[in-house]
Amino acid sequence: MHQHHHDAHRDVSGGWLRPAVFGVMDGLVSNVALLSGFAGSNASHSTAVLAGLAGVAAGAFSMATGEYTSVRSQNEAMAAEIEVERQALTQFPVDERAELAATYARKGVDPALAEAVAGQLHDDPEVALAVHSQEELGVTPGRLPSALLAAFSSFTAFALGALVPVLPYLVAHWVLGGYTFLASAVLAACALFGVGVAVSRFTGRSPWLSGGRQLLLGALAAAATYLVGALVGGVVN
Repeated sequence: MHQHHHDAHRDVSGGWLRPAVFGVMDGLVSNVALLSGFAGSNASHSTAVLAGLAGVAAGAFSMATGEYTSVRSQNEAMAAEIEVERQALTQFPVDERAELAATYARKGVDPALAEAVAGQLHDDPEVALAVHSQEELGVTPGRLPSALLAAFSSFTAFALGALVPVLPYLVAHWVLGGYTFLASAVLAACALFGVGVAVSRFTGRSPWLSGGRQLLLGALAAAATYLVGALVGGVVN
């Protein structure tokens, strides 16, 4: 029996994956590091809670604003380049058609066939614009990443990630007592490793390698901030 082959690709498009991954990782690392600094300085429980919640809010809004601005600016730049290509197709259609045919010929298409394909594609101005934009700019008109989606993904992911190390301070301090920060660090470590494993499904890397890398980076950030908190806290106190 003849078997049909179908490529199975991971979903890495849509403008949500990168801000979501960076958001949740940044939220986890920044807030566990922030709380580590306060733990190193022997700050009170209420101070740590206030700092943790402020870190959730400030970081989430900052990430969302930065992501929106970044994607919006990139889209505007790409839109300007697409408009340049549209004007070139209107003013120099023969040259643009020849350019497209030459592009296909360089890829190994027979020159006569490349001329025929380029001519057929240029019969529809919108198709020609889409093809030229893809070949020359690497983008397709009308399919640019959504700045709002990127901002929302970044905001939500950061808030969720940053809330993880704060949870023991909010719901279990009366049970954990002096071990609240330890519980926060362990919970954040598990989350860091888990997010690294989840990311490996998109990258194709080893889950252990991806999870271990994220855990190591988060631990280094937390340890460095704890040391800073201990030094600064000792001076202030």
